[in-house]
Amino acid sequence: MPLASFIVCTRNRASSLGICIGSIQAACQSHAAITAELVVVDNGSTDGTSEYLARIAATSSIAVTLVSEPRPGLAVARNAGLKSARGRILVFVDDDCEIHRDYLRDLKRHYTSGEKCVIRGGGVELGDPKDLPFTIKRSPVRARLTRDVHPGGFVLGCNMTMHREVAALVGRFDERFGTGGPLRSAEDTDYLVRAYLLGIPVEYVPDMTVFHHHGRNVRQAIETLHRNYSLGNGGLCLKHIRHAPWLLLHFYWTMRSACKELVGGPQFDPELRLSHWPIVFMNILGAAKFIGLLLARRPERPELQHVQQATVELR
Repeated sequence: MPLASFIVCTRNRASSLGICIGSIQAACQSHAAITAELVVVDNGSTDGTSEYLARIAATSSIAVTLVSEPRPGLAVARNAGLKSARGRILVFVDDDCEIHRDYLRDLKRHYTSGEKCVIRGGGVELGDPKDLPFTIKRSPVRARLTRDVHPGGFVLGCNMTMHREVAALVGRFDERFGTGGPLRSAEDTDYLVRAYLLGIPVEYVPDMTVFHHHGRNVRQAIETLHRNYSLGNGGLCLKHIRHAPWLLLHFYWTMRSACKELVGGPQFDPELRLSHWPIVFMNILGAAKFIGLLLARRPERPELQHVQQATVELR
């Protein structure tokens, strides 16, 4: 069993996927004593991704498992990756990210000297300085999720790690959320909330760095992503309204900030000129859409089987 499984989900990015895979291979070569594997989930690509991945697997210096998951959706693909990964530590990295050469060293240090029963995410920097500063995490301070902090973006899904037994406890990603799903985003945030409700800490560390080549260098692209994130968070709030009512408090704070914005108060992101009002509107729309999914009887996918012995070991 390798120490780490890098799980990369991809769709129609054959032209840029090499940066991500190459950085994982380079990190593994730099720290050859730390065993790792790469699991790549092809989520129904039509651009030659499968042929490209076959060539990569044939020549790779590390073990590569290729998974084909034709059903669209990032949460669907993440679940397929979970099923195929063999490592003791699961590392989710997006296909437009590049990991730091010392990523494995940082990962091993945190999981050998710190808690095992934790979801841990690292820093996210811009991969291209021409891209706008969004979907990044630059805080130099190690921190843990509390109810006072909105879980969205506390640990980014493009750089999220956990012990495999933690994944068994939390279960599968909810396939109603995430890119390609009805709610477009927040499959990672939903995962964090579910872990938090189980008493599993969610921790951010400023190392374990990845570089995000998100390619969004015009404001309109950021505005669209901003709205999609807010749609998913609205569905998230309604899903967990019974067991995590504190999420409603964050909606109240956003509404209050939006009203202050009308009389000259600060915007959500003054640098990118992002308002609070799209968050409010899309949160409401996301909650309504979640109700529609419930009425259409579209349930969450079954959970992963719990590993009782592993739970004892982690606790």
